[in-house]
Amino acid sequence: MTVNPGIDIPLIDLRGKKLSRAQYKRVIPRAALDVARAMDLIAPILDRVENGSEETLRELAHEFDGVRPEHIRVPRAVIDEALATLNPAVKTALETSIARVRVVHQVQARNSQTTEVVAGGTVTQKWIPVDRVGLYVPGGNAVYPSSVMMNVIPAQIAKVPSIAVASPPQREFDGLPHPTILATCALLGIYEVYAVGGAQAIAMFGYGIAGLCDPVDLVTGPGNIYVAAAKRALRGLIAIDSEAGPTEIGILADESAIASDVAADLISQAEHDVNAAAVLVTTSTTLAEEVRSELAKRSAVTRHSARILTALTGKQSAIVLVDSIEQGIEVVNGYAAEHLELHVSNVAAVASQIRNAGAVFIGRFAPVSLGDYSAGSNHVLPTGGCACHSSGLSVQTFLKGVNFIEYDEGAFTDIAATVITLANAEDLPAHGEAMSARFEEKK
Repeated sequence: MTVNPGIDIPLIDLRGKKLSRAQYKRVIPRAALDVARAMDLIAPILDRVENGSEETLRELAHEFDGVRPEHIRVPRAVIDEALATLNPAVKTALETSIARVRVVHQVQARNSQTTEVVAGGTVTQKWIPVDRVGLYVPGGNAVYPSSVMMNVIPAQIAKVPSIAVASPPQREFDGLPHPTILATCALLGIYEVYAVGGAQAIAMFGYGIAGLCDPVDLVTGPGNIYVAAAKRALRGLIAIDSEAGPTEIGILADESAIASDVAADLISQAEHDVNAAAVLVTTSTTLAEEVRSELAKRSAVTRHSARILTALTGKQSAIVLVDSIEQGIEVVNGYAAEHLELHVSNVAAVASQIRNAGAVFIGRFAPVSLGDYSAGSNHVLPTGGCACHSSGLSVQTFLKGVNFIEYDEGAFTDIAATVITLANAEDLPAHGEAMSARFEEKK
């Protein structure tokens, strides 16, 4: 393969090789993120928040965000003002996207179901919302009102009664979260908003701060490695959606793909972070060369060029050559990307064979950028290969399935001997005695 000047994106040649899914998973590297090391670094922060006060959060904001917020909880008037002064075009775009996200997520609502196991014996599964959730919205390299939508809307559809949002304080906005984030909260009717970022935000949600913020039961939302480390450290005290890592885009393409589309989409995700992963899996050496050329041309003229170039030339990004689309499917199923685009001629047949991806974007007119904002799907998705076992954020994330068991005397009597037999077989006789006690004469 001729190497064009420009982007020195790693090349992985799998032609002529037949590997297992596990081997394909290992052959495509990911960014090296030491969450365990980050846990050591954030341990003092978690301790300070657990044993601290609102003033502790101000001190941490000064240390890590370079600003000392006057208000940790953002006043309602400030949130309303952010909406009142929002650019009308941005407001319209947010409202359109909110409507689409609601439409998609509304169908995820769960209904209770009662099963009659036997006459007189029923089990009802009820889907009960978590009592209180903390939603984290990052604020590092970019502004993420889209993450407000993606977290808040499924929680609202699940009918979570108490929803709080945290986002880092910004120096340029006097220690408040970015105004567009606040405006999006107002559009969604969310007024419990905190100017807290990083590990300390997760700690605030987990431990609570007396007189400021009650502890939550579940924390969701993406963040940097320190947010992921805090989620891991506090898991058990709180439930979490996932330990979100750097964003990933995988693209499976054949000779029918348009190089400029593919390159633009790879760049779009590399724009997020220097550790973002951009992986093209293709059967076409011609396409690979054309994409490499397009990457060089396009990355040189876009705004965040330095960040993009670092991501594209990092070991977590690659162009992967395969013999066939069938082998390509094996590779992408092994890789289990957060986002997977399909640029192939027989796209419906290929899509039907994709098992492992956070979200699948089918054809030229469904780029990842569409899903990031306005497709209606959720953009909080599993990263780091977790798409092989985990789903993206949804209404289900905010619901608990609880069984309600009701047996009348006849149904109980009919099954009692079975339960007693099994209890004795497990050497748990008191379990059986709890059954037989119902047959004793009551005094």
